[in-house]
Amino acid sequence: MQTRQFVIEAVMLAAYGHLLVPNRPVQFLIPYTTIAELYEMRQSGERVMPDPEEDRLAKQQMDALIGFFETDLNKKKIERALSAPWRSSPPLLLQNNVACVIINAMDNMRYGEVFDPIETELILTSIREQAPLLTDQFEYVSRIIEHEIPVPIYDIEDFDYAMEQEPTPSGLNPKV
Repeated sequence: MQTRQFVIEAVMLAAYGHLLVPNRPVQFLIPYTTIAELYEMRQSGERVMPDPEEDRLAKQQMDALIGFFETDLNKKKIERALSAPWRSSPPLLLQNNVACVIINAMDNMRYGEVFDPIETELILTSIREQAPLLTDQFEYVSRIIEHEIPVPIYDIEDFDYAMEQEPTPSGLNPKV
């Protein structure tokens, strides 16, 4: 069975537990800056989810994900990926059927007037890796569509549907 790939922010992976129990193998491609964002969110104490109980669980998952990335072996693999622009870590096995690949994505200001640096890195990673984006941010999706950015994008709530779609996305530009 072919492994599905999705570009995602680290905080989304922590906030949505159902992503960790897919019905087939999946690799989450995570720009490194979104991992750094996990640390910032943890320190800020701001809410991640609107519901207090969901927020508490998401923060526990964020701590667990940070711990996973900080294990000696994973930390070493991530540090090697950070040695050059667009370098990727080897897959880091998070759970059965779930692996993370950390990418040293670089914001090249290509979409800088419309998208913030992390949003731009997600878009560029999606284009470069020819993998769809997975997000819960409706306004972000709207701007991608409005500006005709050539990336497939799925709402996190449609994850099961996205897993069943053709693994080779059509309509993507070649690596940029």
